[in-house]
Amino acid sequence: MAGKKSWRDMSKGQRVSVLISGALNLALLTAAQRSIGRTPDSQIRGNKTVWRAVSFINFFGPVSYFLFGRRRESGLVGGTPAKR
Repeated sequence: MAGKKSWRDMSKGQRVSVLISGALNLALLTAAQRSIGRTPDSQIRGNKTVWRAVSFINFFGPVSYFLFGRRRESGLVGGTPAKR
């Protein structure tokens, strides 16, 4: 198993990969935190404080919040309100 590489030891492609994954992780974290703050308690499964803490877990936290933490509105069909 290879040891840790320093930034200088990485190829240009590896550096780009690290930067892109870091930016994606930051974007997911920011989106999850904003969503938790703006969503009413009744639309979130569980406690907001717990979801805020979970969202700091790399990639898995924000993704799990978006998949499991938010309640789906029953009146929506395809993202728009259903006509009755």
